[in-house]
Amino acid sequence: VQLQAFGGGWVQAGGSLTISCAKVTRRPCSNFPMAWFRQAPGKEREVVAHISRSGGTSYYADSVKGRFTISKDNTKNTMYLHMNNLKPDDSAVYYCAALTGSLTDYARRRAYGFWGQGTLVTVSS
Repeated sequence: VQLQAFGGGWVQAGGSLTISCAKVTRRPCSNFPMAWFRQAPGKEREVVAHISRSGGTSYYADSVKGRFTISKDNTKNTMYLHMNNLKPDDSAVYYCAALTGSLTDYARRRAYGFWGQGTLVTVSS
């Protein structure tokens, strides 16, 4: 499974940005629960949001709850992260990932077996 994350860029604090993750594979997107992680310089990679296989259930880190929305279009094999009211602390490389391990580990990096290459989001104050 190949994942391609794109759509990152520069935005001012308070602005919005949507990043996407295309799944380049014969296997449909609906086969995997998926997530967005992010990693800022000098920090650990952390989960931002997770979405279920069907797209009906989602989870958000406290730091982005109410500002970010994860969604998935299984017909297009694409996942999205809509980010509103962005803050400088949101600056990071954002990675999409497909969960291949235990669903109980959905917030843990180790549960994800497929990763995109990352897309950089920079929020200026």
